[in-house]
Amino acid sequence: MHNHFDLTGKTALVTGGGGILGRGFCKALAEYGASVVLVELSVERAQEACEDVLQAIPDARLIPLACDVANKDSVKSMVDSAVRAFGSIDILLNNAASKAEDLNAFFAPFEHYDLDLWRKVMSINIDGAFLVAQAVGAQMVKQGKGGSIINTSSIYGVLAPDQRIYEGSEYMGVNINTPAVYSASKAALIGLSNYLATYWANENIRVNVLSPGGVESGQNETFKKKYSARIPLGRMCRDEELHGAILFLASDASSYFTGQNVMVDGGLSVW
Repeated sequence: MHNHFDLTGKTALVTGGGGILGRGFCKALAEYGASVVLVELSVERAQEACEDVLQAIPDARLIPLACDVANKDSVKSMVDSAVRAFGSIDILLNNAASKAEDLNAFFAPFEHYDLDLWRKVMSINIDGAFLVAQAVGAQMVKQGKGGSIINTSSIYGVLAPDQRIYEGSEYMGVNINTPAVYSASKAALIGLSNYLATYWANENIRVNVLSPGGVESGQNETFKKKYSARIPLGRMCRDEELHGAILFLASDASSYFTGQNVMVDGGLSVW
């Protein structure tokens, strides 16, 4: 079975590769032999994330690329650069997402949510995933050897958040909730994934979804306690606990696995 997880000779492209989850995903893919294209909005952020990966995996083969995933020309240029660097793209991890620079605006009540901000978040979370999947999928079809596409959604693309857990809850010092734009964009990503799973099945391109539950990443203790009380395992997720699912979906270990939503949520969706 070890060989089924081996990614040697394959190239993985990871959007949002410099983020909280993205860096760990890149490390896991590189550790199992993949050449990694680490994509971020700015080349400086991509380079800094690559240096972090190399500290953990000194022999990793990876390149940093800048891309605005919401811009079709930028996506095309990025994919072309990735193919020039490594010759092919075998794995796509559509992981880029936006919280917006203004956290207070991002966490605003639904009744007062700004339409321009809604559209901006959607342009990254779903338009960006569409554009990258479109460009990389076309490249995979051209290569003629199949591939694996993994779209990062969320437990809140499937379930509604429990509004009771947000009283007194903060993220980076800001009062938080789960905005409707986040849930709607993540639900849309699941729908897109289901469509593409059947659309490209005859090309042996598998399309699956990773839906994490709440990951510890700067929330205050109030939120952690309230959220954990809703989880059968009694705690939030650690980012490294998602890596096994990513390696499974990226590798030949999941060769008969497509159109699935893998919910790594500590059991929240069971209740």
